[in-house]
Amino acid sequence: MTALKDRVTARMVAPASRRRLNPYLVVAVGAALVVALTYTLPPFRTYQLATIGAYLCVTAGLTVLTGLNGQLSLGHGALMATGAYTLALWQNKFNLLAVGIVVAMLVTTAAGLIIGLAAARLRGPYLAGLTLAVAVVVPSITSTFDETFNSDQGLSVVLNPPPESMTVEQWQAWLCWAGALVTVLALALITRGRFGRDMRAVRDDETAAKLAGISIARTQVWTFVISAACAGLGGALFAVLAQSVSPGAFPLTLSLFLLMAIVIGGLGRLSGALIGAFLLVALPALAHEIGEASGSQRLEGNLALTFFGVVLVVVMLAAPGGLASLRVPRSWRPSHTTRKKKH
Repeated sequence: MTALKDRVTARMVAPASRRRLNPYLVVAVGAALVVALTYTLPPFRTYQLATIGAYLCVTAGLTVLTGLNGQLSLGHGALMATGAYTLALWQNKFNLLAVGIVVAMLVTTAAGLIIGLAAARLRGPYLAGLTLAVAVVVPSITSTFDETFNSDQGLSVVLNPPPESMTVEQWQAWLCWAGALVTVLALALITRGRFGRDMRAVRDDETAAKLAGISIARTQVWTFVISAACAGLGGALFAVLAQSVSPGAFPLTLSLFLLMAIVIGGLGRLSGALIGAFLLVALPALAHEIGEASGSQRLEGNLALTFFGVVLVVVMLAAPGGLASLRVPRSWRPSHTTRKKKH
């Protein structure tokens, strides 16, 4: 009886302990933390912090697409390139950064709508093949229309200098994390609502979702469009960080790294997207340091992929749900004080 009572009590207490965090509070705390870090970190680390924010825009949208809706995409690097090139063309002509970022998102959203309409008719490896083809075709477009995109040399991005009260790295970090936090907040609100439940239903069982009155194609198309908009924002922010855009900045391996990062972080979890964004900066940086120490650039390129592969295998064996699914062992948790019965 005692064991049964403890089990029932645990079930009654569990929902309270698994309450979701307030997304507005999380974003506010994240913004305060980023601002504090930009005043304490050295310039290069601040630039890396900004890069994590740019990656978070992409990984957050991709983890919603793949983790919550079940659509596998190997072409998000191409969507990032679409946003980056759009911003570069806009800035070189108008030099209005805020408007240019919005335009980059809109153009990438339109591209995502076209791909999403085709993707809604495909499943499994066929969908992966379609998005992989997109990742191959987009860079080749820059070589075909070299007068517009300047071929392999790429385009420079015209930017106004930041305010005198802050450094370039601080301004980049604030801009990238503003975009990242707004993206996370929007996705958190979307996934908690009815549309989020529709996405999960389509992922788990399309037949059951259809019987429940959910439009499979519409849900998949809109999810792909949302994810594409996030990738466009991330690509535009990368153009700001690098102040230039070229096909070499968005290789096919970038799409593979993005997919591995969200799997390692935890599919379907925005916290996993943050972990994945951190790994996308940390692991290549580690590979770069080892490559420089060995004096081999070829080793550096292979090490980044090797690190991701090893981490992926280890995490999938230790935590199939990703790093975000890990929980603190009960033996590490502080024990609750019990009241003594009064005699």
